[in-house]
Amino acid sequence: MLTSNDLGAVLLTLKLAALTTAILLLLATPLAWWLARTRSAWKGAVSAVVALPIVLPPTVLGFYLLLAMGQNGLIGQFTDAIGIGLLPFSFAGIVIASVFYSMPFVVQPLQNAFEAIGEAPLEAAACLRASPIDRFFSVVLPMARPGYLSAMVMGFAHTMGEFGVVLMIGGNIPDKTRVISVQIYDHVEAIEYSNAHWLSAGMLGFSFVVLLILYSLNRTGRRA
Repeated sequence: MLTSNDLGAVLLTLKLAALTTAILLLLATPLAWWLARTRSAWKGAVSAVVALPIVLPPTVLGFYLLLAMGQNGLIGQFTDAIGIGLLPFSFAGIVIASVFYSMPFVVQPLQNAFEAIGEAPLEAAACLRASPIDRFFSVVLPMARPGYLSAMVMGFAHTMGEFGVVLMIGGNIPDKTRVISVQIYDHVEAIEYSNAHWLSAGMLGFSFVVLLILYSLNRTGRRA
């Protein structure tokens, strides 16, 4: 059965995933729109930076984020100067790390959805004297809804399964930075395989449901 520490890790992970996904949707929408529409020479470089967490070892990303948030880092000096304090080993720190780590899993589905819309619907709306903002909210967002659903599912699921980045930035503090993956690791370290099975089976079922949802969304998008 799940212990109180297990339940605390589950609730903390759900909170982290929900907050990270909400922040990512706000940040990724303008970025994905720019990547889908721009002809700038910087597009390739920006796309590569966004996609780095896909191929970069989580510990490498976590190490550099730890330096940036530390006492001598730019982020750390800024947060310390405004009275927030240093972010490593705090919930705010693992939120920021999760935003960086899950960024490509939200940006890329949105970018693909925006690119699939094409120019014709926007040109038709422009002929009806719709402003750029009106075109985005009345044409782009409804047509990109499958992409937003995929981005939400992918961002949430990817954050739920984080380990290396969260461990590097947050450590292993109960009810503060200890997420499900770290809790499973602790159980295995302590040879508590029964407890590890409960959490691992839950994550396995969750991952299976996520993949079913994604495949359903992709079929729906193709039919549309």
